[in-house]
Amino acid sequence: MTMHATRRTLMSAALTAPLWANWAARAAAQERDADAIIYNGRLITMNDPRPRATAMAIKAGRIMAVGDDSVRGLAGKATRLIDLKGACVVPGFIDCHNHPIGDVLLYETLVGNPYEVEFVTIQSIIDKLRAKAATTPAGFWVDGYFHDDTKLKDGRQLTVDDLDKISTTHPVMVRHRGGHTVFVNSFALKLAGVTKDTPNPPGGTFDRLPDGRLSGRITDNAIDLVEEKGQRPVLDAAEKAKRARAGMAHISGAFSRYGLTTVHHQGGDLAAIQDVRAAGQLTHRVSYEARGAFLDQMVAGGLKTGFGDDWIRLGATAEHTADGSFSERTMALSTPYAGRTPAYYGNVTEPQDVLDAWVEKIVRAGIQPNIHANGDVAIDMALTAFERAQAKLAVKDLRPKITHCTLVNEGLLKRMAALGAVPAPFTSYAYYNSDKFGFYGADRMAHAMAFRDFLDHGIKVCAGSDFFPGPFAPLMGIQGMVTRTGWNGETWGANQKVSVLEAIRINTLHGAWAAKEEAIKGSLTAGKLADYVVLADDPTAIAPDKIKDIKIIETVVDGRSQYRLS
Repeated sequence: MTMHATRRTLMSAALTAPLWANWAARAAAQERDADAIIYNGRLITMNDPRPRATAMAIKAGRIMAVGDDSVRGLAGKATRLIDLKGACVVPGFIDCHNHPIGDVLLYETLVGNPYEVEFVTIQSIIDKLRAKAATTPAGFWVDGYFHDDTKLKDGRQLTVDDLDKISTTHPVMVRHRGGHTVFVNSFALKLAGVTKDTPNPPGGTFDRLPDGRLSGRITDNAIDLVEEKGQRPVLDAAEKAKRARAGMAHISGAFSRYGLTTVHHQGGDLAAIQDVRAAGQLTHRVSYEARGAFLDQMVAGGLKTGFGDDWIRLGATAEHTADGSFSERTMALSTPYAGRTPAYYGNVTEPQDVLDAWVEKIVRAGIQPNIHANGDVAIDMALTAFERAQAKLAVKDLRPKITHCTLVNEGLLKRMAALGAVPAPFTSYAYYNSDKFGFYGADRMAHAMAFRDFLDHGIKVCAGSDFFPGPFAPLMGIQGMVTRTGWNGETWGANQKVSVLEAIRINTLHGAWAAKEEAIKGSLTAGKLADYVVLADDPTAIAPDKIKDIKIIETVVDGRSQYRLS
């Protein structure tokens, strides 16, 4: 290299260095620029060091900063500035117990309203299922879904006589939305060989009319004995997959419309969830709670709770059932139900030794256990199983989940607190199912869905809608938790009221904690995922009995709008 060439090279480098320096500075500045900034809002953060704010910056799907108008200083030329115009922002709502049966919503006959309080007539059920029977081959089941026995204008239960009007050549089954009770016609009972002399199986009942005849109402473990008879259409693999994908896309959109950003799925088609995500149609995050063969595969293959990514992650198990239903009056109680002869204490669906063995197997595999326990008897059984597994295996931070955890007492509360157990009680029930509380009475309801007691004992209670048994609208749940007043104006268990802020925390930060995701979800905090909901009104500033009617303006997941009010 000549001296002349060297001088020229040095001069070129000297001239271009400022250009590279300016580009690098601009690039670095852009890296510091927010993708979007929302401002002029009322932010309820659920972050104790800064509980309220007016602005938030978002970068790459994460919250960059939360504060006052100074956050706008993080804007660059490409930053989207969004004026909230005084709207309220809360962390994305988290539903910790949901059966996302989108395929049922799309493809089956619905005899009740899945989302709201609506009264129907027995005749309307008969008419819908007659129409279904007219297009169904004889001998095949005719099914109705989303029945609610206390949402009938007739003021009485469905009976076998009602359902015999639908068909005498088809087995007919009307499924209570609670999932633990069905109503069938005479043809179905005949197919199953069930007569008035058939004994009740352990953990289930064949109910009877006052005259001793079978009523057609069947509960819990007795259902399978009837349902396994008769015929149903056999779908090929392609059609099953198509319906599963369509159903998942449908219900994901519904979740977003109601402000849900994370949902704990009780089983379901994991492949369909993945396909819907790949197609860009998954609008909520999934904590997948496995059951059956897939749970067995997790245990055998060493897959533990937490495996996955921020959109689809393996969570706790699906609910492992220990007793019956609250809404259908089959949960296991230590004192008998009123007005039942002989004395009826509800249904325990699995003995203690079997429950103990299941919990130990799950805990040993590194999976978060989850037991469905409504009544105080079943909750005691669940806690006993958890305590025995914990004593034997000494697992740290187990966070065993008790789905529903409806009827508690002081002893159970203390044991839950000591274990770090996570109760997931019904949220929308206080509003939606207030017409069923009279079956339990004021004394029991003072200790049912006991959000106040849970918080006062330091228990991080979370929110579980239990859709399809209950509507999944978080704002309906929050209103019921705050007022304990139902659609019919009745107030039950007023001692269990919580504040609006406490109810929001239960539906957000505690939901994240339930799935061991509190480091990335549940509050508007720098570094966490940018999942939030924009509300037309501040729930803390309006009449509590108007909370459920607040409009969802926008639901944002990963910094991207998944639903916007048109």
